[in-house]
Amino acid sequence: MSVILVTGSYDHEIRFWEAWSGICSRTIARSGESGQVNRLAISPDKRLLAAAIHKKVYIYEITSASTPLTCLDAHTNNVTSVSFHSEGKWLVTGSEDGTIRIWDLRSTQVHRTYDNGAPGKFYPFFLNDVCVHPNQGELISCDQAGCIKQWDLSENLCSHELTPAGDVPIRSVSLASDGSCLVAGNNKGKCYVWKINEEKSDLPRYQAVTKFSAHKKYLTRVLLSPDVKYLATCSADTTVKIWSISQNYEFRQEKVLQGHQRWVWDCAFSADSAYLVTASSDHTARLWEMASGETVRQYNGHHKGETPPAAVCCALHDGAG
Repeated sequence: MSVILVTGSYDHEIRFWEAWSGICSRTIARSGESGQVNRLAISPDKRLLAAAIHKKVYIYEITSASTPLTCLDAHTNNVTSVSFHSEGKWLVTGSEDGTIRIWDLRSTQVHRTYDNGAPGKFYPFFLNDVCVHPNQGELISCDQAGCIKQWDLSENLCSHELTPAGDVPIRSVSLASDGSCLVAGNNKGKCYVWKINEEKSDLPRYQAVTKFSAHKKYLTRVLLSPDVKYLATCSADTTVKIWSISQNYEFRQEKVLQGHQRWVWDCAFSADSAYLVTASSDHTARLWEMASGETVRQYNGHHKGETPPAAVCCALHDGAG
C-alpha cells in the first residue's frame, strides 16, 4: 500500500480510502461498540494504525482484519492526541485526564507518564494536543489553560513553558520537520510562532517571532507542511487557510480552501507537501491540491444519521515505509 488514507468519525467507524479513486476500500465498523474516534496516526513503517477512541487507544494492523492487535487502556478521560515515535516502537498519547503517556508497543505497557495537572474538576489541565519533536527526545503539549510545555524524555520533566495568550486555551501545536520552529493555534483563531534555538546557544530556546489572526472563529488544527514552506489552519468557519512561510517567519495567506459545509476538524499533508487531506463535520473528507487550492477528490461514506454527524480525524502516509 503506497498511499494510506484513513478517516475516523463520530459514527464510530474507521474507513480506509483509495486516495485517487475516492473508493472506500475497507471499513472497521466497530459494530455495537461505543466511543467516537478522536485521533488517528499511522506508524512510520505503514504497518500499524493507532486510533484514539474515547479513553482508549486501539492498535490495528493496517493490512489485516478489523480486530485490534491490542488496546492501550490507562487514560481516565478522552484521548485527544496520538503520535508514533520515529522508530515505531513507542506511542505518545495525550488526554483530557491531564496526562501524557508513553507506551512501549512491544509490551503494550505504559513506559512513562507526565502529569500536566490535576484531572477532574481542574478543567484547565485538559490536554488538547501533543507532538513529538523531530529529535525524538522532547514532546510539546498544549492545554485548556493556555499553556504550551516542553517535556524532556531524558530528564523526565517539563523544561519549558509558554503562555502566549494568558488563559485562552491552546487548541493545537505543530513542529517543523527540521525542528526550526513551533506554531500554536488557540480557541480565538490566533496563531503564535516561535523560532526554536539550540539549548546550548545564548538565545532563548523558544524565541517568539510573530503572531497573527488566522480565523475569526474557533481554530481546530494547525499543521506545518513537511517541507516547512506552508502552514494549514482549520477552523469552525468551514475553511482551511494555507499560509506561506518566508525565511524570516513572515506568514502570508496564500489560499482559502472552500468547500466543506461545516467545521473542519483535522488535516494531513502528503509527504511531498503537494496535497492536503481534511476532515469535516459535513460527513466528508477532501483531498486538496495545494498548487491550485481545488478539491481533487471527496470521500463520502461516514453516516449522516449520527449526532453530531462528523468526520473528525484523518491520517495520510504516502512516503517511504
